[in-house]
Amino acid sequence: MRILSVTSEMYPLIKTGGLADVIGSLPTALAEIGIDMRVILPGYPQVKERIGETDGKGTKIELSMGSAVLKKTQVNGITIWILDMPGLFDRETGPYADAEGHDHPDNWKRFAALSQAAVALVADPPDGWVPDIAHSHDWQAGLVPAYFHAAGLKTATVYTIHNIAFPGSFPANIFPELNLPDEFFAMDGLEFHGDVSFLKAGLWYADAITTVSPTYAEELQRPDHGMGFDGVIRAHEKGMTGILNGIDTDEWNPETDQLIERNYSARAIAGRDVNRQALSTAFALDGERALLSVVSRLTEQKGIDLILEAADALLERDLNLLILGTGDDAIEAMARDVAARNPGRVGLHIGYDEALAHRIQAGTDALLVPSRFEPCGLTQLCALRYGAVPIVAPTGGLVDSVIDANAAALARKVATGIHLREVSLSGIIAGVDRMLDLRSDSKVWQRIKRNAMATDVSWHASAAEYAALYQSLAGGRGRASRKTVQTSRNAI
Repeated sequence: MRILSVTSEMYPLIKTGGLADVIGSLPTALAEIGIDMRVILPGYPQVKERIGETDGKGTKIELSMGSAVLKKTQVNGITIWILDMPGLFDRETGPYADAEGHDHPDNWKRFAALSQAAVALVADPPDGWVPDIAHSHDWQAGLVPAYFHAAGLKTATVYTIHNIAFPGSFPANIFPELNLPDEFFAMDGLEFHGDVSFLKAGLWYADAITTVSPTYAEELQRPDHGMGFDGVIRAHEKGMTGILNGIDTDEWNPETDQLIERNYSARAIAGRDVNRQALSTAFALDGERALLSVVSRLTEQKGIDLILEAADALLERDLNLLILGTGDDAIEAMARDVAARNPGRVGLHIGYDEALAHRIQAGTDALLVPSRFEPCGLTQLCALRYGAVPIVAPTGGLVDSVIDANAAALARKVATGIHLREVSLSGIIAGVDRMLDLRSDSKVWQRIKRNAMATDVSWHASAAEYAALYQSLAGGRGRASRKTVQTSRNAI
């Protein structure tokens, strides 16, 4: 099968969160089972700088948003089409916001252009490669199913929600410029409370919708988690499929990781002690205390405000706290205050640092992830891989991927981490106390760490689930025919 993945970011070219990691890893896992997944991605300056030369001048396409060029390249063995459209994407700040953190006012136009480019690529493929499935991700590619439906393309569409908290909503007055049929702006379409919602477009017009964990798939169908889209999801004829994310287990491998102080395995787990001491020394922390770490975006969704509010109580225990991340200004300020008041007990690095994330996973005793909601989460998967015992909220992919060290799991010797009873100050403190109690029994603690490292966090099982979904759709759909759609030489 052939799959076109439509996305706004992809590691290692451009990354703001877990979406990029998924897009960077899934094609390789699918290739191992005979599926050819290619990617179309905006040509941000960071992307063009990283890819350098492509296969030539590229293919010019005309979109209703303007002229653009599709440039073909390969990264880590994955074929990628870069949408080169300088007027929309040549901005030196992040892919979605300016230097002050404000969304670019023309984001609707930028990502509508990405979806239109996907149509152009399928309708008149420059190299003859026509996908069986177009798989689009999050609100930035939510218009893909709508444009495919409007163009009459026979290629089936899959739409994945990585985080429903970002609906891609814009004022209704942009709709005429999207170049979609008038009837698409309706309750049975992409209208959402009077606005245009790119996310709803994906939900409404896709042949299948998925999200990134089974529990999150259930949560999204409830009003308390669905952000107003639960009814649309429940009404979809194929329902919603939850497929847990994986991680790149070659990149995240404590036995070969060149970014950590000492390589180790579950069989030779003593190597973690060297990493733990190096990490404590780097942040001037007392290496005799338990080390509790956070690797996260610093936002309320991730529960970081609760960690910082609980910090004084946590530091009354025999532990140190280490935080890596960047996010909301107010939470960053809280973190700096906690670190300043607790020298020698709190380590802090504001910013994104991939190498430091590896060193923390290899050296911390436990990783705290108290998210208020979490579609899947990747940091806890990395923690499992490295034997950093995850303490996680009972939500989404966190609960799906971590086996709580309750009495039954401990008796069966299968526990891999700790579930918080609730996401609150008292819940976090109680969870950390459970961790300290378990750590006091070295035999039990070593078993939990080894169990964690034995957990399969690769893409293999999930890739097979995606393959089955793709096959179920491709079996009933033909490939796109140039005779049924406008070609990319015409405005889409």
